[in-house]
Amino acid sequence: MINRFLYKSYRFFYISREWRKKSFTLPGIMVLSVIVVTACLGIDTNQSTIYQIYTLLLSILSISIISSFFFKAKFNIKRKPPKFATVGESLVYTIEILNLTKKKQYGLFLYENSEDLRPTFDELLNSREPGEENRNVWDRKVLYHRWLWLIDLKRKCSSSSYKIPSLSPNGRADVSVILEPLKRGFIHLSGVTITRPDPFGLFNSFVNILKPEKILVLPKRYKLPSVNLPGTRKYHSGGIALASSIGNSDEFVSLRDYRPGDPIRQIHWKSWAKTGDLIVKEYQDEFFVRHALILDTYQEKQHSEIFEQAVSVASSFVCSIGTQESLLDLMFIGEQAYSFSSGRGMSQYDKLLEILACVKACNKRDVSDLLPKIIEYAPLLSGCVCVFLTWDDERKEIVKKLIAFNVPVKVLVITDSISSLGSIDPGPMKSFINNFHILETDNIEEGLSKI
Repeated sequence: MINRFLYKSYRFFYISREWRKKSFTLPGIMVLSVIVVTACLGIDTNQSTIYQIYTLLLSILSISIISSFFFKAKFNIKRKPPKFATVGESLVYTIEILNLTKKKQYGLFLYENSEDLRPTFDELLNSREPGEENRNVWDRKVLYHRWLWLIDLKRKCSSSSYKIPSLSPNGRADVSVILEPLKRGFIHLSGVTITRPDPFGLFNSFVNILKPEKILVLPKRYKLPSVNLPGTRKYHSGGIALASSIGNSDEFVSLRDYRPGDPIRQIHWKSWAKTGDLIVKEYQDEFFVRHALILDTYQEKQHSEIFEQAVSVASSFVCSIGTQESLLDLMFIGEQAYSFSSGRGMSQYDKLLEILACVKACNKRDVSDLLPKIIEYAPLLSGCVCVFLTWDDERKEIVKKLIAFNVPVKVLVITDSISSLGSIDPGPMKSFINNFHILETDNIEEGLSKI
């Protein structure tokens, strides 16, 4: 019962705060604060004249609020957002605003509205804020810090207000909007709010325009040095179907006479010039480079900085390993063992980034559940990059299996501090210690520069 009461109270306070942020300007908030202070100090009107300040400011603020009810403008908007955004990189796009009235509109401001950030009652009860066990009993009982943490967790972007140029009757104008993506995944925009302050500049009239939109935010990516895995081309049955986008990637075998249907690009022009007969190049098309990228998704917590940094590191490798000249298989555990391929005649690396933008941590299945799929792919792999969240026997077994198939392996273990891993035994990577790296979440970029 008490938890339900707290939940409804927090929801009400959240709505009140959002309304106050939209309705009162900064001078308006200052005036409101002075009204409260003077109301307290001027209670006894016989001994103080401070009440006169109170009545004056209250009258002005009341006029400002009443005037807001006379703002009856109508607008329509059209967003022009890009397909993707990236964490840490400003997202700039244009919103076209159409004035649907026959009056000139001026002094307007625009706010982008995100989805409702309030958690559900079940989320508030069942989630656990990192470090919550260190809070005092009162904080753990009232759940306020957990409420704030959940709201911050849902906040995918930040924005500001933007001045709208004057709009002529039935006119239109463009406004450049800047969003700061904070987390990967989808930004859900519910619409916009257009405000106009009163003549005193204390209180805003506003119009809400519902216009849902979603923008996919790709994970943050780090600059990597050149990544060279010393693997060789491997045999792939049906390789030509996989390599269809690159004509010169096949293995040259011999020259032969032209046959109807042979592509013109395979004609050997020098032989044709010498013999006068059409000669074409014949290729062995089933050998090419194929890398694997294994992302560890298993952790007990629903959310952690370690996992987010692991996704960023994996995304950096997706962009660094050239998928136009090779295949790249992204493997991770979700509801099941997943494997997505990119490169050659298949989808390009941006598709893998889209997948990584939405991948979630899994606490039901361990990375060891990938072993059957890894064993299936291992004979085809030219190299493998493993991004792990810890370094235990299960992870060592995966690496051991890959090495048994003579697959060059590069292992990166993400941790909040090296000391948390205790004594580090490279295990199967002992003979390949230069390809074994521990990366701390606070120094990811520096650590990656040394791999």
